[in-house]
Amino acid sequence: MYESKIKDSFVDELFRAILALETEEDCYRFFEDICTIKEIQSISQRLAVAKLLKEKKTYTEIEKQTGASTATISRVNRCLIYGSDGYQRILERLEE
Repeated sequence: MYESKIKDSFVDELFRAILALETEEDCYRFFEDICTIKEIQSISQRLAVAKLLKEKKTYTEIEKQTGASTATISRVNRCLIYGSDGYQRILERLEE
């Protein structure tokens, strides 16, 4: 079983709420209420960066396509290499 560094009852409840979302509209409504627009944009940008890194794009190409800073690209790259495999798992599922 995976041991998370962020696990607590509040995070458990948040993740149960996310898993209860059934449609894209549900996601938009929930995330627009719970996050700022900037937070949603930042998270979606990181996912786009991860996808492009997996496609072996260069930092310059990724920066141009996403507007992400090299610091963000680097952070996402570290997560892809040394992280908890969260990006890998979701990118594989999105390809299906």
